[in-house]
Order: sequence, then structure tokens, then C-alpha cells
Amino acid sequence: MFDKKFLDDLKNKKKNWDKSAEKFRARKTRPKFMTISSDEVDELYTPENLNGYNYDEKLGLPGEYPYTRGVHHTMYRSRLWTMRQFAGMGTPKQTNERYHYLLDQGQTGLSVAFDLPTLMGYDSDHVRSLGEVGKCGVAVDSLGDMEILFDGIDLGEVSTSMTINAPASVLLAMYLAVAEKQKVPFDKVRGTLQNDILKEYIAQKEWIYPPEPSIRLITDMMAFCTDHVPQWNTISISGYHIREAGSTAAQELAFTLSDGFTYIEAAIKDGQDVDKFAPRLSFFFNAHQDFFEEIAKYRAARRIFARRMKEKYKAKQERSWLLRFHTQTAGCSLTAQQPENNLIRTAYEAMSGVLGGTQSLHTNSMDETLALPSQKAALLALRTQQILAHETGVTNTVDPLAGSFFVEALTDKIESEAEAYLDEIEKRGGVLKCIEDGYQQREIANAAYRYQKEIEKKERIIVGVNKYTMDSEDIDIPILIIDEDVETNQKAYVKKIREERDNDKVKRTLEDLVTAAKGNGNTLKAMLDCVRVYATEGEISDALKTIFGEYIEPPFI
Repeated sequence: MFDKKFLDDLKNKKKNWDKSAEKFRARKTRPKFMTISSDEVDELYTPENLNGYNYDEKLGLPGEYPYTRGVHHTMYRSRLWTMRQFAGMGTPKQTNERYHYLLDQGQTGLSVAFDLPTLMGYDSDHVRSLGEVGKCGVAVDSLGDMEILFDGIDLGEVSTSMTINAPASVLLAMYLAVAEKQKVPFDKVRGTLQNDILKEYIAQKEWIYPPEPSIRLITDMMAFCTDHVPQWNTISISGYHIREAGSTAAQELAFTLSDGFTYIEAAIKDGQDVDKFAPRLSFFFNAHQDFFEEIAKYRAARRIFARRMKEKYKAKQERSWLLRFHTQTAGCSLTAQQPENNLIRTAYEAMSGVLGGTQSLHTNSMDETLALPSQKAALLALRTQQILAHETGVTNTVDPLAGSFFVEALTDKIESEAEAYLDEIEKRGGVLKCIEDGYQQREIANAAYRYQKEIEKKERIIVGVNKYTMDSEDIDIPILIIDEDVETNQKAYVKKIREERDNDKVKRTLEDLVTAAKGNGNTLKAMLDCVRVYATEGEISDALKTIFGEYIEPPFI
């Protein structure tokens, strides 16, 4: 991009500048200048940092390979990102009321948070569900709950994201059964399922079955949706939880992409056409506090994914090369101290997601370190996105930070670090072998430990935590309390479902599911038959355990 004479002249100018700047260097405002990932940041970035930079290879134009500048030509000038607030609490009826409220306030997509028993494949009346029903999300045991959850919401009009992994197929089957009852054709149903079991073994720790049968469930879903639910994104490959566990930006990117490539390889091995399933894969990234590092991470992600899809996996359609992603602001950056500060943190994180080219965005509520979001806090989080979209001007032009010496150098750096991790994972035998050996887990733990030590040494300042603290804090924020009656009522409802359904049909469909799991049958198709007759999530999970077994994490040193 720059000729030799220009760079030589610049080098001399920089030497003179460096002498002039020397007298100011004693006035450091902090001990270290580094990213959230603990990487040192240079004092000044110039064209020298981009020496040998190939514009077409590294940057290009928006909507064109390698998609560094975004997956769509005109980005937010043509269509804003989907504003999708994560919501779920208590009973399906309570969550349904929150959905209607958020839609009335201008939210453009729904996102379902499930409670812990649902995430782990247990019904609300299971002994292990005691005390957890409806506490950290909505309880869904059967098709009856899913019908209540989406009562009055047209599944042909709304796009829904569901954050669930090990029992993801069961919940998708319930959602599709609701669509059937609403007479919405499957090819009109739109949304995304998280369904990323590999990151559970690495970071989130919510699994049911061992890795290989879990991937079988995913490839079955991919095959079914390719044929019947073409607008549904079957996996949201998730770096978010990897980052929340303490990873660096490069680790988040590398471990997420390596998980995604593992699913792609499994589907290809299953005989599926990469150009048929790849356009329905999406990603889910964290937006942490380091503004420029996050933007660079998203840009590097698109570049790596496009290159590998084209060159390694031989995808021929451009749609298969596009890395589309949802962003959520960092939960781990929120503080219980001075919680109103979280509004400001979230706003900056949201802006980094938008400047990084996200397709969908969730902004955390200020009270989420204390409880599930109150209605007012959720509204403020949504208004944060609306102000960002309509008042700040960041949507006026496509990729406004392109060409920044700092941003482009940082993008290259994160890309290089992520590629090194991808190579290391391959050398160690692939993602499943690395999970078994605890490689990703150790890397994340080391990064989290280093970050915590920096806070304790005050090398890293967290406002209200290790600096600018207050002797007494008057926190006047209404906290959402989930009443104990939620568990009682939910247990009563699942009992009622079991008493009123045709239990002979339930037994037959569960037997058919076991037969499909034993052989080559499509497990999602079999689950659809189960949920239509109101088999519960727990019953379906237990049936699969008889074939797949349960996963127990080995100890790591």
C-alpha cells in the first residue's frame, strides 16, 4: 500500500517525533498499556506497521472476499442489526409477557433463556431440579410449555434464538411443533439454535452425553433442517462462553473457529454437501471492554473463516464463505459495585460489536450481576441499542475504521495468534482429543489467572472495584425475584401433562427414538414425533442416555 520512498521518509520523521515525545513519557497514566488479553500496545501506529500490506488480500471491499470489512455490501445503511434481548424467567407465561413487552418496545427478534434444569435435560419435578426451576431462565418441560411461551406470537413473523445445547434438538422439535399448530410451514420458520456442545466441554460445562453422540445429534439436525427448515440456523458456534470463562480474544476466536470446523468436518463425513449446510451456520461472540481489540477480533474472524471455507473445505458458493455472527456484551465485565456503571460499559461494548460488523446484538442489563434483568433494566438495555442505531452516526458508512493503522495491525496480530492456536490444535489431534486432554481448558485457566493478578496488582483498573470505590453504596435498584410458587406450579403442570396425554403413544414414540439413535435414523425427526404427543424433555433425554450414556469430565492436571 505504501512505496519504499514514503516509508523511508516516514521512518526519519518518526525518529524526530520520538525525540520530541521523550520528555512526555515519564507522565504515564498507568503502569502498563495493554489489551484485555494482556498484549502490549505500541505507543504509535503508522504505515510502517502495515509494511507489505496487500489491500485485496487483507482488506478488500465490504460484501466481498475476504469479508474483513463485513459480509454485506452496504451493511447497516440497508438493514440494521437484529436487536435481540435475551429473556426468560419463571414460568412460560411470565416470559411470554416479557416477550410481548419487548416486542411492543421495538425489539426485532426474540431470544430464549432457559433455566438450569432445562439446559441439563431434567424435568422440573426431577430431584436435581429442586431449587432451580425458573430461577435463571424459563422452565420448559413439554410442548405445553412451548405453546404458552409463544402464545400470541406468530412464528412465521418473528425470528427466535434459543440458548440451549445438550438438549437443543428436543427444544427445536417443540418449537417446530408449535409452528405446526399455528399452521406455519417449516420453510417459513426463522431463527437460531445455539446447539454448540463442544464449547460446553471447554467452558460452560452443561452437557448430557459424551462428545461423539452429541455431535451425531447435531449432524442429524443439520440434515433435517437442510431438507425441511431452510431458514433455521442450526448452530450458533459460541465463543461467548469461552471468553466469559477467562480466555483472551485470540483464544476465543481460535477455539470457537476450531469447534465450528469440527462440526463442518463431521457433517461432510456424514455425506452432507458443505454448500447446503454451511450458509446456515452462525457464530456468537463476546463484546468485551477493549474497544479496538474486539473490533479487530471480528474482522480477523471473517477473514480466517472465509479463507478456510474456500480453500480447505472447497465450498463453492460465496454464501458458504460468510461468517455471520451474533454479539452479546460481556457479562463478566459487569460489576455488582456501582451497578449503574454497567450501563456505560455495555454501551461501549455494543458499539464495538456494531463497528465490528455484527448481524445481531444483545445488550446486557445493568442489574445482571444481582439477578435476572428487571423490566426497567431490560428496557434501558434495549434503548442503548436504539440510541446507538439512530443517534450516534455509526451506521452512516460501511466499516468506518478500515485503514486505521492500529486496527489493521491489531487485526493481523489476532489473526496470526488465532491461526497459531488452530495449527496447535491440529497437531495435538483435533478438538475432541484436545478437550479430552484439557488443552483448551488449561489455556483459558492460565489467561484468567493472569487477568485476575493484573487486577489485584492494579495493573488493570476496574472502576468501582479496585479504584474509585465508595465507602458505602446506596444501591436502589429493583431486583427481580422469582417466587417459590413457580417451582410448585411448574411441577403441578408437568404432572397434569403426563396424566392427560396418551401415554401409550408416548411410550411408542420414545421406543422409536431409541431405535433411531441405535441405527442411522434421524433423531430430530423421531423427537418431533415424541414432542407432538407431549413426551417431556426429561423423558426424551433419559431415553437417549440408554444408548449414548452420560459424560463425566476427566480430571486435568
